[in-house]
Amino acid sequence: MILSGRAGYSKYLRLINISFDILVITLSFPIFFEGLGLNNLHFGAYQFVAWSIIAYFSGFYEVFRYSPPQDLLTKLFKQALLFTLVIIAFFPFAKTTVFSGLATAKFLATVFIAISLFKFLLFYYLKQYRLSTGSNFRKAVIVGYTPDAIRLKDFFEEKTEYGYRFLGFFSDKETNAQITGTVTQLQDFIIDNNVDEIYCSLNELDNAQLKDLVNFADANSKTIKFIPDAKEIFSKNLRIDYYEFFPVLSLRKTALHEPPAQVVKRIFDIVFSIMVIILVLSWLTPLMALLIKLESKGPVFFKQSRPGINEKEFFCWKFRSMQINETTEKSVTRNDPRVTRIGKFIRKTSIDEMPQFINVLRGEMSVVGPRPHLWTQNNSYSQTIKKYMVRLYVRPGITGLAQVRGFRGEITTDEDMINRIRYDVFYIENWSLLFDLKIIIQTVVNIFMGEDKAY
Repeated sequence: MILSGRAGYSKYLRLINISFDILVITLSFPIFFEGLGLNNLHFGAYQFVAWSIIAYFSGFYEVFRYSPPQDLLTKLFKQALLFTLVIIAFFPFAKTTVFSGLATAKFLATVFIAISLFKFLLFYYLKQYRLSTGSNFRKAVIVGYTPDAIRLKDFFEEKTEYGYRFLGFFSDKETNAQITGTVTQLQDFIIDNNVDEIYCSLNELDNAQLKDLVNFADANSKTIKFIPDAKEIFSKNLRIDYYEFFPVLSLRKTALHEPPAQVVKRIFDIVFSIMVIILVLSWLTPLMALLIKLESKGPVFFKQSRPGINEKEFFCWKFRSMQINETTEKSVTRNDPRVTRIGKFIRKTSIDEMPQFINVLRGEMSVVGPRPHLWTQNNSYSQTIKKYMVRLYVRPGITGLAQVRGFRGEITTDEDMINRIRYDVFYIENWSLLFDLKIIIQTVVNIFMGEDKAY
């Protein structure tokens, strides 16, 4: 299950928090360590990496609108303790630097006082902002009419500073005046009223209804959470969140939805794409331009509109491998007459994809991710294949797990696309930097070994 962070500009708050923290630690250390022989570049890079790793594994930025203040204090203490130890550990290896306990203490105290003040001021400002303006809220519905569901509704209505607006109960088992509609009416209501979060009492739904609701939430970027009861739920991604003393079960966001992971992946994409552009494309492009021009008239590059992250249009770059034609939205087939002689070679070796590293550098693609489909394929299969839209939650990739497992090229049956989507979703739900490196290595191996569907 993939969750989406919607609800207005709340999605920017974590980015603001991260940016402020990095700015504080970056601007502070030159002031306090001046004259100690510290290499500012080395120490700046060291503390940035250290801060990012500690924050990622400690969940420092996992603060939500329903998080109590004590959670903020706990996370601040943990981050401060670990960051202090890592900073002190730097100096024994910096041979030209004079360690000053006083300067280090002043630096760390300044950093965490500034960060703590900013976090608490922002935290309380947002609560007061919601109360005074009614803005920055999330619309919620509850499936089921149980005592726990009623308690949750009361929490939403009494604790307005948390920014929830309760729109109604949906149940097939109750018919009183409190019920807004039946479970069968739920999905239309969610779409019509732009509901953000669905809270579900598992006693209300059978397995088929539950599966259908989870698929609906995936396809429409809705957050779904579960009110605990005795019924078993099969998901590896469950966690418990507490709204004060009220527990709800949430399906976790994947790693690629977390800002630290997004930053790590983006930095890797930038570094990798720059290396490829300088070391490979700098000499490959003139060579390919000559070969392509010698065989056929037309541009060296072929640019095609594709759906990117969140279905945002971008133009995917390739070396032109076909004669100029009017059927660019038609997939390439085996022995396709549109493909030129040089085109057959560069498609077989995937050289035609190399200009997409420009797309990566521009932030439109990633080195590894779900391959961007044609718009005709996107419009067709998004309506018929469950979880298809999940692949659009992340940047498309030059290569991907589906491609290295053999599901690339021409789509001849629905099963081809279903298997491709299955691997795309698995990649998104199980992403790691090591996973990306493994896919890149397998892609290179496949190029030299040859692939049957590379035509």
